[in-house]
Amino acid sequence: MRFLSMPLIVAALLVGCSDDPDPTPTPDSGAPQQDAGNPPEDSGTPQQDAGVPPEDAGTQEPDAGVPPEDAGPLPSGPPVPQGPPNVPEFPPAFPGQTRAPAVQSQTQLQVTEIASGFRNPWAIAFLPDQRMLVTEKANGRLYIVTQQGAKSPAVTGLPAVDARGQGGLLDVEIGPDYAQSRLIYWTYTEPREGGNGLAVARAKLVDGAQPAVENVQVIFRMMPTLESTLHSGGRLVFTPDGKLFVTLGERSILEGRKQARDVKSHFGKVVRINPDGSVPQDNPYVNTPEAKPEIWSVGHRNILSAALDGRNRLWIVEMGPQGGDELNRPEAGKDYGWPTIGYGEEYSGAPIHDSPVGEGMEQPVYYWDPVIAPSGMTIYSGTLFPEWRNDIFVGGLAAQTLVRLMVRNDRVVGEEHLLKNRNERIREVVQGPEGALYLLTDATNGKLLKLTPR
Repeated sequence: MRFLSMPLIVAALLVGCSDDPDPTPTPDSGAPQQDAGNPPEDSGTPQQDAGVPPEDAGTQEPDAGVPPEDAGPLPSGPPVPQGPPNVPEFPPAFPGQTRAPAVQSQTQLQVTEIASGFRNPWAIAFLPDQRMLVTEKANGRLYIVTQQGAKSPAVTGLPAVDARGQGGLLDVEIGPDYAQSRLIYWTYTEPREGGNGLAVARAKLVDGAQPAVENVQVIFRMMPTLESTLHSGGRLVFTPDGKLFVTLGERSILEGRKQARDVKSHFGKVVRINPDGSVPQDNPYVNTPEAKPEIWSVGHRNILSAALDGRNRLWIVEMGPQGGDELNRPEAGKDYGWPTIGYGEEYSGAPIHDSPVGEGMEQPVYYWDPVIAPSGMTIYSGTLFPEWRNDIFVGGLAAQTLVRLMVRNDRVVGEEHLLKNRNERIREVVQGPEGALYLLTDATNGKLLKLTPR
């Protein structure tokens, strides 16, 4: 698992282009719309390598939202520079829900390239000896990588993946009992008769010169099966009590979108299962007739970022359409409103929502318009960067930045965009055991980077 779970294709080149090139269907079309020539945000299409640089663990606090008494005044001033909103007619529901004041880290940063040559890498998980498991989305490969950058042969034994579009091999975590069981867990787009769907599998990792997995078990399948090469989510988060959150997308076509608030479908949901795939009996829909009992929360679009805070509460960031990426803290049985409410629009500029608010539907803690196209997330708990304690870090694909959110009392009070000068799509961000941040860049020559104080 990621350590915390254990004890931006280029941004718009011209003003007016969408920051999130994720195709979204119009309300009257069942097919995804290729708007303004923008490719899918996660298509795996080789790009002019965004991976070329310019020339050049700590304990957790009991409340992720409470600042120290000497933290001083909250940030004020203008937000991070960005384009005009796509949907200016939708005001935020409360002050600070979007465009928080820009902040700047005082610590000078050192970026170290540990390894490169990954083809569209997607996820990092730390083994107990600080080696890393790294997935490659496009070709379904998993590697073990040392802190010195040595990369193992591809792990054998993984099932086939449907790697078209935004599919492929996605997240990876080690099991809560890894020291005894050697079990690892991963998400992937499973090819099926009649289409595909996200699946969660687990297996024993056999280490050595030729690493492999044995006794593969599929413990969860997103249902129903649907033919789509677009969003299916895929992040995994283990909780201290051994439960497993899985984040799911709504497939970005009309047939899937309309199921995001339907408890008879897994689309657009957070689900919660036991490590063997069984259903926890305290899940909110266990006793709801016809509901999928794995469901934890509903009404999400596509969740590619997820992490626990210092109180072991789940936070997620989900991709909006054109505008409306959202930071949410999903709670059991709650409805987050997609596609009925939201802060974005279709890529054609057509409206999706009549209003950004609705009765019985939750508001996002924070949203971006224009979008950052989020992927990967960690909530910092280490000691290397004291000023970052309890801050949220999110990879930006379209934004080509590492987004830092300063959070106080469950509200975003400041925002910073780090590493912007590198012009690299950030796919994954994970806190390492020593408190450094580890990143993956999404490119055909993707990189594994380490962020430490200079």
